Order: sequence, then structure tokens, then C-alpha cells
Amino acid sequence: MRQNHRRFRLDVWGWTTIAILLLYGLFLLYPLGLLLKMAFSDGMHFTLSHFVRFFSRPYYSITLINSFKVSFMAALLSVLVGVTLGYFMSMYQIAGSRILRMCIVMATMSAPFVGAYAWIMLLGRSGVITRFLSGLFGITMPDIYGFNGILLVFTTQLFPLVFLYVQGAMSKMDASLLEAAENMGCTGVKRFFTVVLPLIAPTVLAGALLVFVRAVSDFGTPMLIGEGYRTFTVILYNEFVGEVSQNKGFASAISILAILITMVVYFSQNLAASKSAVSMNVMRRIEKKKLRGLSAFLVHLLIYAVVFISILPQLYVVYTSFLKTSGQIYVKGYSMQSYANMFSRLGRSIQNTLIIPALSLLVVVLLAVLIAYVAVRRRNALSGAVDMISMIPYVIPGTVVGIAMISAFNRKPLVLTGGMLIMVVALVVRRLPYTIRSSVAILQQIPLYVEEAALSLGSSKLKAFFEITLPMMAPGVFAGAILSWVTLISELSTAILLYTGRTQTLTVAIYTQIIRGNYGIASAMATVLTVMTFISLLLFNRISKDGDITL
Repeated sequence: MRQNHRRFRLDVWGWTTIAILLLYGLFLLYPLGLLLKMAFSDGMHFTLSHFVRFFSRPYYSITLINSFKVSFMAALLSVLVGVTLGYFMSMYQIAGSRILRMCIVMATMSAPFVGAYAWIMLLGRSGVITRFLSGLFGITMPDIYGFNGILLVFTTQLFPLVFLYVQGAMSKMDASLLEAAENMGCTGVKRFFTVVLPLIAPTVLAGALLVFVRAVSDFGTPMLIGEGYRTFTVILYNEFVGEVSQNKGFASAISILAILITMVVYFSQNLAASKSAVSMNVMRRIEKKKLRGLSAFLVHLLIYAVVFISILPQLYVVYTSFLKTSGQIYVKGYSMQSYANMFSRLGRSIQNTLIIPALSLLVVVLLAVLIAYVAVRRRNALSGAVDMISMIPYVIPGTVVGIAMISAFNRKPLVLTGGMLIMVVALVVRRLPYTIRSSVAILQQIPLYVEEAALSLGSSKLKAFFEITLPMMAPGVFAGAILSWVTLISELSTAILLYTGRTQTLTVAIYTQIIRGNYGIASAMATVLTVMTFISLLLFNRISKDGDITL
């Protein structure tokens, strides 16, 4: 029976596989194919002129180098910080560890451009910290704008991804390995580099890849804090929606280059991870030790300092939302004026931020569970194709997804632009790979014989799936759905291209108010988004078995 699962059969799961392939063909492969056609066409004939223009003009080509450099450095620093904190918090008893973990997760779950906006208010030319240090000590802070600012925002917001990966890997490490190394005289730093790091290397590489992909595809951060430091996501946006001129063929060519870059990095990471992969059976988990003396002080100081810096932007945004404003500037005193002004300008933003992600999440969970099932339980050529295609959006920047959707669905026979449906489709395409991976991991832990027993007793395949397999998957899927929800409500890169006045989301509204200089209103809106994120994470902690978020 297990071998038959590798043969394609036109049963209910066979039809499900075909239906999923058709959906991917319509909403992913067709838009990307159209994007590819536009990149190599001048409207009538095949041409390479768009690529020649990009690489022959330093104004454009330098953006590739800039994007790669800042994303690579963000991944490197995130690995350094994330691995250090992940190791310490997995090995030692840290006071307030649950609160610290919540703060770390909050830092990475918030919209990156909100962090950029907050750091400008803190360390910008007229920032609070800048003016304080200059007035009191005469210290001139380094320029926050450009490369330094983008790197600061990316590192403080993305190192938690590596941290979560490392903690997940450390929780699966057998304590006997560390004890054996200690018995042989290998302790401390030496044990970390010779035993621990090689074991978690594939996990660290996966975290670094996710940081790189998130950084290289981010639009809001370089747009707000980049100034003269141009990245290709900003150039891509300007070329596609520029007020002076629009060149959709050129924007499509930049999109193809963006996809190629992230694909090269993705496959390089997979190759490196496969070569360093190890298999571990956990007999006894690591017991956290209690630090004493100077070591305890230094480790706690490091962890609390890093977490405070990462959460500081959100704390400051919440604080400024209660400051009194006069026009576009803050004045002395506190008030709820920004919140009053916010509600007069929100329109349907909050409703849209609840409705659009909620609809997207329903589709994401349904498709993720079905795709995970056919990929794990019904392995064959078609299910393998589904599994492979499902990972394509993992390496596609959100801006590219938005451009592809507009290009494909602003014409007959299927016109979706201008409505809510196209935003739902784009969000589903963007976030589906992450939920698929988590669903696959959950399903692989469920023994196949449980389902086979139901089938042998006369149950239909669908009934066995919905009454046996799905309930066993439910806790993990539901917990993963909450985390997916958090990423959906903070999406900007795709929404900024697809929204209209009727479908504007909270992230788009925040970004718009920042651009217009309405910082008090922007802070109030960002605070509402932060509260929504915090409530979602509290719900996750309540539902999940141990409250631990691992990737």
C-alpha cells in the first residue's frame, strides 16, 4: 500500500492534485510567464533592450549591488546575534525568558517600515537620541540614513528569525552529545564551535536564507530611510508606478533579475545545507543550567540589551502616539488627538486589515493542508510538481508578485484589479509556502498506519482525512495559522501596488501618513497594528502546547 502511494491515481486525491496545479497555473505561473514575456518584448518583437538598459546604466545596475550588500550584511549580523541569543537562552536559565521571547517575536512580526520610521525619529538628524547626545555630550551620531540605517532596521527586526530557528534546533539536540564532549574536556566556546555549531549549521543557513530573502525583497525600509542608497525594490516600484513615466517592460526585466538573484541564493543555501545535514534522535533534551557570578551578569546584560534595542522602535512609536501635535509637529504635553485624527482618516483600513487577511488565511490554511497531504502521503510526479511549484513564491519579492498580478489580471477575460479579490490572491500566493512547510512538518509526525486502519475499516479517503488526519494536524496548523495571520496583517510590498481607496489596509495607511509627514497619526495607526499583533501572539501562546514559537 505504501508503494502504491507513489503511483498517480485518478481518485479524489488525484483530482485534488490536478485542481491545485490548475490554480497554481492560473494565479502563479501565468502571471510570472506574462512578466517574463514583457521583460523580453518591446510590445511587438523579442528584445534584450530592457536588460541592456539596466546593466549599461550605473544608476540602475548599482541597485543590484546595493541590495545584495545590505541584505548579505543583514543576514550575517542576524546570524551573529540570533545564534548567540538562541544558544544562551537554550542552554541557560534566563530571568524573564518568556517575556523576552515575546518581545523578540514582536520585533520581527511588526512591519519593517514602521521600525525604519521609528529609528528616524530616534536617531535621525533631529531625532530624540541625536539631539540628547549632541546637547549633553557634544557627540555627533553617525548618519542613520542610507546603508547604515537600512542595515540597523533589518538586523534588529530580522535576527529573531535566526533566533527562532536556532532555538528550534537546540530543542531537538540530545543532551548526551554535549555531556560526551564535556567528558572529553571540550567545554565552553570550544564545545560550541566543534559540537553545537556543526549540528545546527543547516538550521542556521535556513534562517540566514529567510533573513536575506526578507531583506532583499523589502520595499518600505529603503524607501523611507535609504535616501541616496537605492535598492532595486525601490527602483522597481518607481519604474512601475512612476508619476513622470512608466515603463512596465523595464520594470518586468528588473523583476526577473530579482527572482533570479533570490533563486540563486536559495539553491546555494539548499546545497550547503544538504552537505552539512545531520540526523539526530533526541533521547534526553538539554536541561538549562543556572549561571552564577560575572557570567550570569554579562549574559543577562547582553540579552536584555539586544532585546531592548530590538523592541525600542515599537515602544517609541506607542509613546509618540500619545504626544500632543500641532499640525505635523510634536509639542509639549499629551493627548489623544492623534487617535481622534486617525479615525477621521482611516476609512475602511481597519476593516480591510481584518477582512482581507482573514479571507486569505482561510484559503492559505485549506490549500496548505491539502498540498502538504498530497506531497507527503501521495508522492508521485504530479504531487512532486505541486510541491516544487509551491516554493516558487518563497523566493519572489512581494513587489514582483504585485506587478505580476496587475499585469495578468487587468485585462479580459479575468479582470481582478481594483477589487479585494486580487489582494486576497496575492496574499495567498505570497504566504502559502510558509504554511505548507509547517503543515508538512506536522503531517510527517503522524503515523501513516492510523489512516490506513481507518481505510481498512471501510472509511472513504476523504472521510479518513477529515475525521482522522486533519484533527491530529489541527493544533499545529492552527498555531501556525496565527503566525501566518501576523505576517498577513503587516504586509506592505504587495498591498502598496494593489490597493485602491476602497481596499486600503492599515499598513498602507501608515505608510501614506509617514510619507505625508503626519507622524502623530502614523504613530497612532502603528500602535493599533502593534496591539493587533500582540493580541495574536497572546492567542498563539494560549493555544500552543508550550507557548514556544520555533521555525
